[in-house]
Amino acid sequence: MTDTTQTHLTPPPDESFEAYQPRSPEFRAAMDALRGLRQDLIHDAFAYRPLPRREPTGRLLRRLKGRKREYASWSRHALVVAGGVVAMLVAGDDEGGLLSLLLGLLVLAPVLMTLIRPVGAFWLSLASTSVVALLGSAYDNWPWLPGTFISHLLVLTVVAIRTRPRTAAWMWLMTALYAFVAETVFGSGHYATNSAPMLVTSAIILLAITVWHIRRQAEEEVTAQQTVTAHERSRRTLLEERTTIARELHDVVAHHMSVVAIQAEAAPYRVENPPPELEKAFATIRENAVAALTELRRVLGVVRAEDYEVPDAPQPTLAELDALLANVRETGLDVQKTITGAVRELPQGVELSAYRIVQEALSNTLRHAPGASARVEIGYVLGGLGLRMVNGAPPNPALIKPSPGAGHGITGMRERVSMLNGEMTAERTQDGGYEVTVFLPVPMAKEQSAPSAPSAPSDPSGPSSPEDRS
Repeated sequence: MTDTTQTHLTPPPDESFEAYQPRSPEFRAAMDALRGLRQDLIHDAFAYRPLPRREPTGRLLRRLKGRKREYASWSRHALVVAGGVVAMLVAGDDEGGLLSLLLGLLVLAPVLMTLIRPVGAFWLSLASTSVVALLGSAYDNWPWLPGTFISHLLVLTVVAIRTRPRTAAWMWLMTALYAFVAETVFGSGHYATNSAPMLVTSAIILLAITVWHIRRQAEEEVTAQQTVTAHERSRRTLLEERTTIARELHDVVAHHMSVVAIQAEAAPYRVENPPPELEKAFATIRENAVAALTELRRVLGVVRAEDYEVPDAPQPTLAELDALLANVRETGLDVQKTITGAVRELPQGVELSAYRIVQEALSNTLRHAPGASARVEIGYVLGGLGLRMVNGAPPNPALIKPSPGAGHGITGMRERVSMLNGEMTAERTQDGGYEVTVFLPVPMAKEQSAPSAPSAPSDPSGPSSPEDRS
């Protein structure tokens, strides 16, 4: 016979059964409200938070110089102190002697405290209101005497501006609770009470400040979003320009790799009885060239856009610059070309980049300075190629409309120049035009005559004709 023991689960002794009861939405809302009250008005209520000086961002402050500008940065502090002095004078107007001075200081203290401990100034304002009401001799204004009425409104305004909207709501509720207790418990014997004017006036002020807070926060969010959007747009434009440059240079690189592969394949046939080591070396060169060309095609397939079409004609060089200038002149732009130095053949990458830079500079002239004259200067110098594109001021600047593609041309030119380790400057001229200056370095190399490669057996794995280039 087997004994079966039943195990009963009991809650820990320090936990009651009510802890497992589900909380109602009302209870959770009340607890959240109490936590918000504690966080806004109780926790670190007397924390030291000095009011910072005003930054010289306004138009008026920018015009001030020296000490005037420094004094203007304390304008907010001076405004709060002036309001506190007015409340102090009003509080001591009905009394005389030391009592008048004491009431004035009690009214002034909360206002001054808003400059260093804003939340604590609110509690001090309620306390000073009670003391001034007990010491004062006015029986027709309860619980706010004229001085404390102004002082408390100033405190609510300054604290609401320095904190968040939820804190303003809690301050108004606590002010209403204080007014209710003061009228019902301590209001007997007074001719009239002024809690309604206080609550209505403070509600209007706090509502206006809350709307200002919300609008300011929305403007900050919009500004931050615009900054992020502009950064992303600039980054996307940069990537698009780099992708375009990579697509254009692909034909240049692919041509050279194809020539290497063909010459490596044909080289053994140019030597009578080549040693096996030489044949193996040329075969390895050809295999590496074909592999590099294959990887180049694969990379181009990744960066190529869906609507990109492979151009039928080869990439342009400076030799086709006259045709470009002729097309630009047909649009009405008066452009002149000047060449200095001995014209020589440059690497195809430099030729392509130089052509595209000139093309983009002339396009910018057509967009931003229609009707102006332009000049293109090309200088073949020792160690590189110099370009200078300058245009005059537009005849009718008021008729120029912003171009949707404006701003991308300079980025593309800088990317091409940076790719070739060159230098570029783009700035306005004194006569209102625009000037772009570029220097593309070209390493000095000994000119070697490369004999034409004889025909070799074709290999389906490698490029053997210009049509095989991507």
